[in-house]
Formats: sequence, C-alpha cells, structure tokens
Amino acid sequence: MATIVEAAEFDPEELAKDLRSAMKGFGTNEKKIIKALCSVNNEQRQVVAKKYKTMYGRDLVKDLKSELGGNMEDVAVAFMFTPIEYTCSSLYKAMDGIGTDEETLCEVLASRTNDEVAAINELYKEKYDKSLEDHIMSETSGNLRRILVSLVQGDRDESEEIDEDKAQADAQALFDAGEGSWGTDESEFNRVFMSSGFPHLRAVFKKYREISDYDINKAIKREMSGDLEFAYLALVQCIRSPPVFFATRIKRSIDGLGTNDSALIRAIVSRCEIDLKDVMESFIDKYDKSLAKAVKDECSGDYERFLLAIIEGNEE
Repeated sequence: MATIVEAAEFDPEELAKDLRSAMKGFGTNEKKIIKALCSVNNEQRQVVAKKYKTMYGRDLVKDLKSELGGNMEDVAVAFMFTPIEYTCSSLYKAMDGIGTDEETLCEVLASRTNDEVAAINELYKEKYDKSLEDHIMSETSGNLRRILVSLVQGDRDESEEIDEDKAQADAQALFDAGEGSWGTDESEFNRVFMSSGFPHLRAVFKKYREISDYDINKAIKREMSGDLEFAYLALVQCIRSPPVFFATRIKRSIDGLGTNDSALIRAIVSRCEIDLKDVMESFIDKYDKSLAKAVKDECSGDYERFLLAIIEGNEE
C-alpha cells in the first residue's frame, strides 16, 4: 500500500501560494515546502507546478533548486519528477560520467512492468537523444549487459497462468546450466529469467528446490559473482516480493560508513505511491527496526523531516 495518496480535497492554487510564500523574501520555510509537497500525490503535484507557473511566471522546480540545497533539494526534485521521468533520470545518472552504477541499473529495471519499460524507453530517447539500450550497450559488458538488454525489451510474459510441466522443465534447465555442469551456462539463466512471467518463475524456484540441495538464491551465489550475482539475486527478490527487495535496498543504502543518499531517496520516493507501507513492514520484519527509526539514525535536519513526511504519508 502507498503512503502518499490522492488528496480528496485538492486546491492547486492554494498550494501554489503556500509554496511561493515559503520561498519568497528572506529565508526559506522548508517545513512549509515539505508539508505542501507531501499533502498530494504526484499527479496532483504536476497540476500544482503548472498552476504555479501560471500564477507567478516561474518554474517551481527551478525555484526549489535555487532555494534548497543538498539532500533536501534532491528529495524535492525527485518528488516533482513524474515517475517515468525520475526513472529515466536515475538510469542516466547511473551511466553518466566515469564508471557505471550497475546496481542501480539492475534495481530500476528489474522492478518494472512491460508497459513501464516501454514508457521509459520512449522518454529516454526523447530526453537524452539516444536509446536506453544503446546507452547500456556502451556502458556495460558481458553477461550483465545481456541481462540489462533483455530487461529493456519489456517483453516478459506477464500471464498469471502456471504450466507445472514447463516450470519443472525450466527448473531442470537451470539446474543443468549451473550445479549440474562444469561451469555455468549463463545464457540459459538469461533465457528462463528474462522471458518468463513472475508467477511462472515462482513455480520454477519451488521446483528447483525439489531437485537441488539448495534454493535458487544459494545456487546463484555458488555459480556467479559480482554484478552478475547481484542482478540475478535482485531479480529473484523482485519476483518473490518487491517490498522485501526494496527493504533490502534501503538497508544496503544505510549500512557501513556513510549513507548512499541517492539510493535511499530513490527507494522511498519511487515506492511511496506504490507499496511503501509494505516495504516498511518488510523492513521491520527483516531488521527489527522501523524504517522511520532507520531514517532518524542516518539523516538529519530538513532532509530527515522530508523523508519522514513521505514515510508517514498524507492519509487522514
């Protein structure tokens, strides 16, 4: 379930006034900005942005950027993107400059539906004058590149039906390509994982456990390493439970020295209108700590307040 939902009582003109007054004159009222932006869902925020420009002849996102800074600014800008714009921006940043953030590419693409992938491909080409597939081809290599190229096709079988015989055959094919052979046939893993629907793959994982001494997670860890291992483990978690996957991603972003703020922001913002309540439940089940407490421990100031406002949500 979502934490940020459509506001039943919605006055875009009043919210535009609140945002302008929070940024006008000396100083910025960050708390007022947080309250205004978190009171409505993304679709309504787009209406507010348009009304803001109509009323004041100013771009709301540019004003937010000029008045805010650091992680608080990053959350505000992420919040003002449409979901597809935010996804495209995240993918582009993962490949822009020196080095490539393969984990972000896997996280973002593994959790998208065919329709979402089609929309992402269309907007990416429009915004960056290159196709997402071409950009991935230029920035990645080997078997990981093949996984990512397969994912951006957006051609996964999304049927809810399960053919038990086919599930058994695919489980055996994965076993034969990994544990049952000398070396690993990654192409067979690619075929099964990238073309099959999630209900079918859940059945495959169950069948795999019946013919192997290991579950699919442990088998992947034994057969693969590095970014390829992460990609397949991410896929398995997304297939089994997206909330558990994103709870794990959040924990990974705050573990160790420092905080991976971009990953933390992306997980919370991207799921707040989908299943952030479920992510929160998975987080406390897995780590015996609430997501709100984890944010309080890792963040501070207006950045902390903004993330907590998203977590708390806008339901009356």
